[in-house]
Amino acid sequence: MSDLATRAPVMQDVARLAGVSHQTVSRVINNASSIRPATRDRVLEAIEQLGYRPNTAARSLVRGRSGTIGIISTESTLFGPTSVHRTVDKAARDSGFSASSVTLASVTRGDFDAAVESLMQHAVEGIVVIAGHDDALEVARSRSAALPFVIVEGDLTRARRSVGVDNVAGARMATQHLLGLGHTEIAHVTGPLDWAESRARSDGWRQAMVDAGLRPLEPITGDWSSASGYAAGRRLAENPDVTAVFTANDQMAIGVLLALHEAGREVPVDVSVVGFDDVPEAAYVIPPLTTVRQDFPAIGRAAIGMLTAAIAGEKMQKPSLIDPELVVRRSTASPRPDR
Repeated sequence: MSDLATRAPVMQDVARLAGVSHQTVSRVINNASSIRPATRDRVLEAIEQLGYRPNTAARSLVRGRSGTIGIISTESTLFGPTSVHRTVDKAARDSGFSASSVTLASVTRGDFDAAVESLMQHAVEGIVVIAGHDDALEVARSRSAALPFVIVEGDLTRARRSVGVDNVAGARMATQHLLGLGHTEIAHVTGPLDWAESRARSDGWRQAMVDAGLRPLEPITGDWSSASGYAAGRRLAENPDVTAVFTANDQMAIGVLLALHEAGREVPVDVSVVGFDDVPEAAYVIPPLTTVRQDFPAIGRAAIGMLTAAIAGEKMQKPSLIDPELVVRRSTASPRPDR
């Protein structure tokens, strides 16, 4: 009994039945003009008889391009990474590419290499890596592959082809807004410090404070979650000197708002609060949250633009920073005159 009864036919089966080489089968599949009509007919008849379905990736490689890009991301429900993934995918499709995605449950060299190999099986022309965590950045940066990579949401100093929001500028903008209102004791709740964005936002806050001639308070480290923001807010509520808080993302800011409310510290009368991201809920919390908006569609377009340039053979590419925007709402105000 033939093993074709238990498996899908492959190109070699077609070649055997048609009495030709598998290279000839490949040329027929890809409409090469050098095939004699009689040979083409035999191959097509064998394909029909066997029910063979050509491998799309293989056909794409023969033709020189697949029109497909790969996206590798880490498993996350955080607003920033998921928004970047969505906009990179859209920008790819708007540019005429299809997108094939792999989501990593854990970040190891083995997992990353397996993701790359999986995408290469789809004949992707390049890969966008959405990686804010240090481990993901390091693995992506060190991976040697025969196709271009663009790193998004990472440390722009660690990869030549990288795109991200100017987090330092955004944090400085937020802190300078509070300084301009008259605040001098401005606390900071960081994200986890093994994330490049978290360190950059801390750097921006610290730079703005030092430039204003003020000594920065010791920051409180969070984990991006509202729960960690709430815990930080409870600590900050115990310090009557603090009149403003800059948090590294909006989820933590929302936790801070609740903790201050429960402690009887009114926002913004007693304490002003600024977040980062401009999540959809930011405009609807009480009070509506002043925050730093990231232009995620611009990030997606920049990443795909950089990748398509690399695919086209452009060698000299610089990291791309996208300017953020301060969105002022009712969670910030000047400190009380008696402060």
